[in-house]
Amino acid sequence: MSAVRSHRYSVPEADLEEFLARRSSLIATIREGHPGLTRTVLVQLEDGAYTDTWHWESGAQMGAALAALPTFPEAPLTMALTKDATALNGRVVDER
Repeated sequence: MSAVRSHRYSVPEADLEEFLARRSSLIATIREGHPGLTRTVLVQLEDGAYTDTWHWESGAQMGAALAALPTFPEAPLTMALTKDATALNGRVVDER
């Protein structure tokens, strides 16, 4: 069963372009070592916050990437531009 990690955070408008560049670099770096990352979706909500959902082939692959997160220098650089960040892990139960 596939797994997801969903983040919710805000990014100041002045930092958005830099955030998107850093996020893109982070995703590319993670995919190099963890090809189980199949898709990422960033959505701006009507309240201005963002949800960022990362889809993985399996929970084990997601867990391995999360365990390796401290080795990705892009991660703290990217998240430094966010505020009020939360994250939740889950598994896909139904997808149509």
